[in-house]
Amino acid sequence: MTGADDSVTNIVATSARQPALIFIFITVLLDVISMGIIVPVLPQLILGFTGNDFASAADMLGIFIAVWALMQFLASPVIGALSDHFGRRPVVLISNLALAIDHLIMAFAPALWVLFIGRVLSGICSATVSTAYAYIADTTSQDRRAGAYSVLSIAFGLGFVLGPVIGGFLGHFDLRLPFIAAAVLGFANFVYGALILPESLEPHLRVRFSLRSANPFVSLKLLRRTSQLSRLGILSFILHTAQQVLPACAVLYMSYRYNWDGRQIGLTLATVGGAYIVIQAGIMRPLSKRIPEKTLAAVGFLMGIAGFWTYGIASIGIIFLLAIPVMEMWSLAQPSVYALMTKEVEAEEQGRLQGANSCLLGLAGFFGPWVFAKLFAVGVNPDVGLNAPGLPFFVAAILMIVGLIVVLGLSNSSRRL
Repeated sequence: MTGADDSVTNIVATSARQPALIFIFITVLLDVISMGIIVPVLPQLILGFTGNDFASAADMLGIFIAVWALMQFLASPVIGALSDHFGRRPVVLISNLALAIDHLIMAFAPALWVLFIGRVLSGICSATVSTAYAYIADTTSQDRRAGAYSVLSIAFGLGFVLGPVIGGFLGHFDLRLPFIAAAVLGFANFVYGALILPESLEPHLRVRFSLRSANPFVSLKLLRRTSQLSRLGILSFILHTAQQVLPACAVLYMSYRYNWDGRQIGLTLATVGGAYIVIQAGIMRPLSKRIPEKTLAAVGFLMGIAGFWTYGIASIGIIFLLAIPVMEMWSLAQPSVYALMTKEVEAEEQGRLQGANSCLLGLAGFFGPWVFAKLFAVGVNPDVGLNAPGLPFFVAAILMIVGLIVVLGLSNSSRRL
C-alpha cells in the first residue's frame, strides 16, 4: 500500500505544480511587461514634469534607470533570504500586491518626486524574479531545470515584446493609462495566486533569516564557495552586462546609422523579442533534454560573439536584420548557466543563490547602460574621430569571447549528484 500511496501522492503533487508553474510564468511575464510598458511613456511623463526641458528630462531619466537597477541590487538578497525563511508563496504574493500598488502610485503621481518613489518601489518589487527562479529549482529535477528556466526566458521575451506595444498603444490615449492597466493585472495576479499557488519550499528546508545573509555583498560570497560556482557567477555577470548594450544603444544606433524612424525601430525590437521567444520555446527546451548545459552555454556564447560583431559592422539595415536570428541564439547560454548554478548549492539555499544572481543583474543594470552609452558617444563623436557607431557592440562581442573561454574551463560534472 505504501508504494500505491506514494504514486498517488506524486500524481497529486504533479497536478498541483502545473498551475503553480503557470502562475510563476505569469508572474514573471507581468513583471517584465511592467518594465517594458514604461519604456515608451516614462520619458514623456518626466518631460512633462520638467516643463518640456529635454536636457533635464534626459538627466532625470538616467537617474531613474540607475536607481531602479540599484534597488534590484540591494533588495534581491533580502528577498531571496526572506523566501528561504518564510517560503516562496508569501514573498511572491506580497510582491505582486506591492507592484500593483506601486503602479497606481505612478499612475496618479502629482509630482516628479512621487514618480521617483514609484520607480524605487518598482525596482524593489521586481527583485522577486529571483524567487520565481528559486521556485522552479524547488519543484523541478536537476535534469529538467534548464528547460524550465527556458520557459521563464519565454516570459521575459514576451514581456519585452508586449510591454512597449501595450505601453505605446495605451499611452497614445493617456500617458498614465499603461500604469493603471499594469496595476489591474497585478491585482488580478495576486488574487489568482492567493487561490492557486502552493508553497514549494518544505518547512524542514527553510533557514532562519539574518541581516548578514541579506547583505548584497555578503550574498555574492555564496558564489565563491566553489571554483565552479565562481566561474558560473562570472558568466552570469558577463551575460547580464552584455545584454545591457541593446536597451542602452539600440534605438540611438538604428536612428544614427540607418536613419530609421520610431515605427521601424519598434518593429525591429519586436522582431528581436519574437526571435528570442521562438528560440526559447522551440529550440532551448528540446535541446536541454539531449545536450549538456555546458555545451549549450558554449554555443550561446559563440553565437553571441557572431551576433554582436555583426551588429557592430552592419553598415546597412538589412545586415542588422539578418543578424537577429544568429544574435538571439545567444539566449541558449543564460538558462544553461542558471541550471548549472543550481546544481552547486543545496535545496535550502536556492533562494539565496537566485538573490545573488539578481544582485549580479542589478550591478550589470547599474553600470552596463552607462558604459555602453558612453562607448556609443565616443564612437560617434566627431572630435574623437573614430567614426565607429558599432563600438559598444564590439565591446559586447569581446565580453562574449571572455565568457566562452570561461565556459570551456568549466568542469563537466556538478558538485551535487
